[in-house]
Amino acid sequence: MRALTLILALSIPLPALAGGLIAARILPAGTVIAADDLDMAEGGAKGVIDPARVIGLETRITIHEGRPIQTSLLRRPTLVGRNQIVRMSFQRGTLHIVTDGRALDEGGAGDLIRVMNLTSRNTVTARIAPDGSLHAAR
Repeated sequence: MRALTLILALSIPLPALAGGLIAARILPAGTVIAADDLDMAEGGAKGVIDPARVIGLETRITIHEGRPIQTSLLRRPTLVGRNQIVRMSFQRGTLHIVTDGRALDEGGAGDLIRVMNLTSRNTVTARIAPDGSLHAAR
């Protein structure tokens, strides 16, 4: 009976283990990933398979050489840093206000962050545009 079980187990094809992307070198936190930072691993490396999904993203933490690249370790590149002095604008109809503020959070394009107006000391929420400018949400 054991021989029959062994024969059946060996005759059933196993699915091929998909490879995944791994770090080709140590990638410190804040590194924007380029194509030469990636290698393809054979076998059961868990992580992203398509390089197009990670190239241009920034590492949240240090990823050591040979470790799988996972989307949870990545984010959009930071355009605005915490405590950075920024120019923010507000527009509603014909009213257009532009003032300076201090970013209370960091973020990338499309993120909502808190910004303190340097004149009034009020805190507002602003969205980061792809060019790094901020547009007050309300």
